[in-house]
Amino acid sequence: MTSGNFSTYIQVRRDLHQIPEPGFKEFKTQCYLLDYIAGLPQDRLEVRTWRTGILVLIRGTAPKRRFGYRADMDALPIEEETGYEFKSRHPGYMHACGHDLHMTIGLGIVTHFATEPMADDLVVLFQPAEEGPGGALPMLESEELADWLPDQIVGLHIAPEYPVGTIATRPGILFANTSELFIDLTGVGGHAAYPHRANDMVVAGSQLVGQLQTIVARNINPLDAAVITIGKVESGTKQNIIAETARLEGTIRTLSAETMTVIKSRIEALLRGIEAGFECKAEIDYGSNYRQVFNEAQLTGEFMDWLDGREDVQLVECSEAMTGEDFGYFLERIPGFMFWLGVDTPYGLHHAKLEPKEDAIGVAIQVMTDYFTWKSQS
Repeated sequence: MTSGNFSTYIQVRRDLHQIPEPGFKEFKTQCYLLDYIAGLPQDRLEVRTWRTGILVLIRGTAPKRRFGYRADMDALPIEEETGYEFKSRHPGYMHACGHDLHMTIGLGIVTHFATEPMADDLVVLFQPAEEGPGGALPMLESEELADWLPDQIVGLHIAPEYPVGTIATRPGILFANTSELFIDLTGVGGHAAYPHRANDMVVAGSQLVGQLQTIVARNINPLDAAVITIGKVESGTKQNIIAETARLEGTIRTLSAETMTVIKSRIEALLRGIEAGFECKAEIDYGSNYRQVFNEAQLTGEFMDWLDGREDVQLVECSEAMTGEDFGYFLERIPGFMFWLGVDTPYGLHHAKLEPKEDAIGVAIQVMTDYFTWKSQS
């Protein structure tokens, strides 16, 4: 298989789409990728595994640098509602964020350089657990990657809102700092007829949800950007029982690390007030925290200028997004950038009906292989 025969990658993507798996449990996915890679010419390939991830080094003909491409592997706990004949075979899980395409593009890049090597080395990282609990940072710190660290790294993410053939990016911040948010309130349960003998956590939790929304409205500079979303609330067991516990689950997103610190400080202050006001106990867990995706200005500008000269791609300089991505950890240590890849579908990321147009796979493989070859010659 050559990278130029892009139609063959459609089946690869469909195979991967049928075996979605959660973070650090991508066992079938890892096996599929390893089997595919084993079928390529091995002269210039060296393969390592790290947990459920894979690192593939493709040695160049006269290496002076090492480039990197990262593809995430995990899926989401979503019941698929697409019209595909190749739907998920794993109930309750779906590739609803395009990681099946990201991996397929990664395989296309490996295939190309395994058969048509460039001068410099390339390491392709198939990274688990992007959706959580976060695989980028531990992979970055692993022994397996230590002596293969790239001098420059690139990542991409599908974008439902852009047509196929569109690439969107910008120098500087592209994606936000993100933090999960889990709050547990514990009071005193009791009979609904005797509220004075209990501490009702439905009431406490309801008050807290409203108070959390005041942080962005009244504690953050209006010219800054931040989001606090509570996406799940659980409390109570029956209509005539006062709830002893409540759990709030949500996310925090900011365009600066400083604003994230301010928001967390205010949340903790509000929780102290809830504890005093409702005579309850409050516990907070920030779960997974991801660094902002900050594109290195010179490399991103150079990439955009290079793209602008191509007739097969439409370049868009986009705005920042409140999307979260643990690729930010790679960019914190390694110069590089991430870009949006247009896939033209009416349904957004994390939607059960997401159906990206598969023609985007060939666009990305061609752009990435051309770009790395061009960089290697410069």
